[in-house]
Amino acid sequence: MTEPDVRKGMPTVKLDRAEFERRYRSRFIDPAFKPLEKEIDAIIAAAWDAYSHGRKAALTRKAGPGFADPDYDIAVDWLKARDAIEQAQQRHDDRKQRPRILIINGSSRSEQTCPGEMSKTWRLVKLAEPVFGEFGFDVDILDLSRTTSEFGKQIHPCKSCVSTSMALCHWPCSCYPNYSLGQTDDWMNDIYPLWVAAHGIMIIAPVNWYHAPGALKAMMDRMVCADGGNPDPTSCACRKSNPDILVVQPAENWAAKNLPGSFDGTRERRILLQR
Repeated sequence: MTEPDVRKGMPTVKLDRAEFERRYRSRFIDPAFKPLEKEIDAIIAAAWDAYSHGRKAALTRKAGPGFADPDYDIAVDWLKARDAIEQAQQRHDDRKQRPRILIINGSSRSEQTCPGEMSKTWRLVKLAEPVFGEFGFDVDILDLSRTTSEFGKQIHPCKSCVSTSMALCHWPCSCYPNYSLGQTDDWMNDIYPLWVAAHGIMIIAPVNWYHAPGALKAMMDRMVCADGGNPDPTSCACRKSNPDILVVQPAENWAAKNLPGSFDGTRERRILLQR
């Protein structure tokens, strides 16, 4: 079979040791860290080791039974997120429990940071909450303003893996956390179960410069994996002939099997992704 033409040409983003240290050390600019320089040196050395060796997943274990490749070293973070989603699905399907409504505050404004005033969107959220309660719903509130006002709440951008293949878009998302790049504190693994457990969702948001607010748009992008994403990351295997290329080669056609009607599944397809 003809080798694919994998298009490359973007500039490298690899940092040398000095630049990595400069950027990492900038996190400790507060004078309170001054007495801890030796400890910070040790932390930077450990962080450089993770970065230079590309350790995306800090903790892994063998995937085990139920996965396409039981020997695959799968991220513990991903397994924990999957378990939370499965539990949320059980709550959703349990008819003994009251139906749930998820209300999402899509505004990034917060009284906890600048501009120091609650948003009109938040006020609407709190007006809607008791109304749903009167109709017999349990209500969860997802306040996206916490991405601007609370430590450790981030929604990292979607990498559009689905644009290459739905089979490469994992459910839940496996792109984050990426510990080697410092892309941690990703909130989506807590957000996915809220969506799954809900029987109805209300999104309240302002229009910022003719667009959705940044945090709301980031969350919407990252929800793509919930709509037919591949629940088995181990089904993407490295080609021995070219370890720089990840391959999904479903002879039975993964998408035709898992997403019926998504496209003509009569032809065998090889889906490749450059690392």
